[in-house]
Amino acid sequence: MPPGESGGRIEIRLDQLLAERGMTLTELSYRVEVTIANLSILKTGKGKAIRFSTLIRLCEVLDCQPGDLLRYVPEKSG
Repeated sequence: MPPGESGGRIEIRLDQLLAERGMTLTELSYRVEVTIANLSILKTGKGKAIRFSTLIRLCEVLDCQPGDLLRYVPEKSG
């Protein structure tokens, strides 16, 4: 099976990090300089990719590591 076609997915933990930091999506958008629409796409899991530059800014503003923001969820077997 080609890479990326395993049926697993990447989960974005943006809601959890925002709640832990008492920050709104609007504030994050302003501080990261990414539109609310683009952050919403990430937040809802509808994004297909993320630029490293955006990931770096998110980590800087949220004071986290990429692994705090992204989580691999394997496909359920059975």
